[in-house]
Amino acid sequence: MTARMSESLHAGATSLVLPAHEGLYYGGAWHAPHAGRYVDVHSPGDGSCIGRAAVGDASDVDAAVAAARHGFAVWRDTPPLERARVLRAAAVEMRRHAADLAMLDAADCGNPVAEMAGDVMVAAALFEFFAGLVTEMKGASIPMGPDAIDFTVREPVGVVARIVAFNHPFMFAAGKMAAPLAAGNAVIIKPPEQAPLSSLRLAEIVGGLFPPGVVSILNGGRDVGEALVSHPGVAMLGLVGSIPTGRAVARGAGDRIKPMLLELGGKNALIAYPDVDPDALAAAAVAGMNFTWCGQSCGSTSRLFLHEHLYDAVIERIAHRCKAFVPGLPTDPKTTMGAIISQAQHARVMAYIASAHEQGARLVHGGKVPDDPALANGYYIEPTVFADVDPSMRIAQEEIFGPVLSIIKWRDEAQMLAEVNALDYGLTCAIWTNDLEKGMRTASRVSAGFVWINEVGKHFLGAPFGGMKQSGMGREECLGEMLSFTQEKNIHVSLRRVAAQP
Repeated sequence: MTARMSESLHAGATSLVLPAHEGLYYGGAWHAPHAGRYVDVHSPGDGSCIGRAAVGDASDVDAAVAAARHGFAVWRDTPPLERARVLRAAAVEMRRHAADLAMLDAADCGNPVAEMAGDVMVAAALFEFFAGLVTEMKGASIPMGPDAIDFTVREPVGVVARIVAFNHPFMFAAGKMAAPLAAGNAVIIKPPEQAPLSSLRLAEIVGGLFPPGVVSILNGGRDVGEALVSHPGVAMLGLVGSIPTGRAVARGAGDRIKPMLLELGGKNALIAYPDVDPDALAAAAVAGMNFTWCGQSCGSTSRLFLHEHLYDAVIERIAHRCKAFVPGLPTDPKTTMGAIISQAQHARVMAYIASAHEQGARLVHGGKVPDDPALANGYYIEPTVFADVDPSMRIAQEEIFGPVLSIIKWRDEAQMLAEVNALDYGLTCAIWTNDLEKGMRTASRVSAGFVWINEVGKHFLGAPFGGMKQSGMGREECLGEMLSFTQEKNIHVSLRRVAAQP
């Protein structure tokens, strides 16, 4: 750990609390990887080594799945209200360690520590939310007349594997457990390779609350993901990741006809009608980009379709508001914008910025690596805004997963909506107008699974989140997510007496 990182870690009330274990967690215990492989974990904030984590392989997946199947046999028969009690106890423990977990995620994934405590709170809220829904896994009765009873019940599917992304490591690892656990399943989490440490702490904090095998944390690379996808003992899969990864998971799951829940990429639009206040619109455009975590969010509204009557006024205000986001060490509580996750992703984002220049977009703000010498060893990019973007440009066509906003001028509404819907992505869309009828009609015409009108970026517990087209399948953060981890069984009972054998 560098001296600068150490100084930053102690600037606030919390120092870096590393997990006590580096291995794989399954069967209620910690295990060394069968191949004996470990990898150093480096902070994207300054490149320093902050820890070590095991690297599992297919043999570790076999062992973890076997343990999870034993755990499932116990957990599925645990009364729903008892499962709810355990979930609520886990939420209490998460909140108790929130400051430590926020600092660990900041050092590990590069998002500012001031924001990461919120991720822990979201994960805890998801545990409590689904704990409150355990009695809603209801069946129904079907009328059959006086001689029969026909009804349905919902049962857990079995062992669920969820592969999660690096941009919110703890929130995804913990939060994506909640619904399948509430439904009575055992869960195996594959943490992100780039930021695995908070998942290890998650196992240390809440693993012992559950029967052995119910919760597993299995670090590793692509081979672990592939082994989980293809394993006959894994009943269902969930992924938060890119569209190419989603396609690979879907192909592997298709061989065994496994159900899936996929939250994939987005190239989301913010549609600005001319009747909106320019200040409010500029604030929304900047907030929707999630510059705080470098635009590394599948829900970021990275395409701003700005009406020509507002164009110049809003662009000027956006440039001014971007000045509030200054790249800094993620572990410093004063930092307003963190680091890109890795050198490879940093190079990818910079290549998109170069392509925007080559294709004729006009740089409005940022576009460079900050010149602060304290940040020289990390992966930083200024909040970047391009105007005069043509919809055919790469920055308007492809998910960058970085702090790059593309502003597209529009005049004709029909053409604008065609351009909004032209891509294979369909995760979120924000519509800004003071004409409620226009807003509602536009919401019905955009191909996106989650639409805001005069709002941007926010999730709401109970409101289903998920995408259309290539942006995913299934819905999360709602009752439907929990029900998706169950299977419906029909039971038919004849009331006619069966003649006894003589």
